[in-house]
Amino acid sequence: MSTLLEVRGLSVAYGKVEAVHHAGLRVEEGRIVTVIGPNGAGKTTLLAALMGMLAARGSVRYLGQDIARIEPEQRVSRGLCLVPERRELFAAMTVEDNLVLGAFHRYRKRDKSIAEDFEKVYQLFPRLKERHLQLAGTLSGGERQMLALGRALMSRPRLLMLDEPSLGLAPLIVRDIFQIIFRLRETGVSILLVEQNARAALQVADFGYVLETGEIVLEGPSVELASNPRVIESYLGLASGKVV
Repeated sequence: MSTLLEVRGLSVAYGKVEAVHHAGLRVEEGRIVTVIGPNGAGKTTLLAALMGMLAARGSVRYLGQDIARIEPEQRVSRGLCLVPERRELFAAMTVEDNLVLGAFHRYRKRDKSIAEDFEKVYQLFPRLKERHLQLAGTLSGGERQMLALGRALMSRPRLLMLDEPSLGLAPLIVRDIFQIIFRLRETGVSILLVEQNARAALQVADFGYVLETGEIVLEGPSVELASNPRVIESYLGLASGKVV
């Protein structure tokens, strides 16, 4: 399996406060990798740095190339895409127009396969097709997350980074979203998933990292992390049951 993303010694600071310290991780092609950890651990900061939205020290290599000096828009055009925690949809625009914006860089290249991807997104999210002329701001929380995912897929990512996709959603909707994330891998998209819902994340992921106070403190195959006493005590509790 080829390595899509390799991060070594990544550090990010806000002034004199270091939010991420010497973090390292790897995402291989065709895999779902998760980063779990408590609120305030630095997970969102980590993704923002990988996307080029925050200055960082260390090595970030994507498709074998150092991307430290590449702007976020160029990273998107190379197949690296982030779905942010707040989704950042255009509320006053329709579902369809939001999807069009996801393919913006492809329109500039006169990509003729965009229409095909509309159908693929609508097949993956039938509810979006039903609401394609509805304003994004009128959608439910689960529908907005679907639209955020669909918009990202319109850019044809090779690596999709998801920041807290379950945030603020009802349990049944969370299950649906994680089922979709699991199915995305079958379309050829690799995924870096940042989540507070450790149970759901470890169930869909192949490999996981635990980030606490800005540092990677544990890593390993998801099945091993899910049985690790420290992870169970801190993140899983005594409840059982599957999301996917």
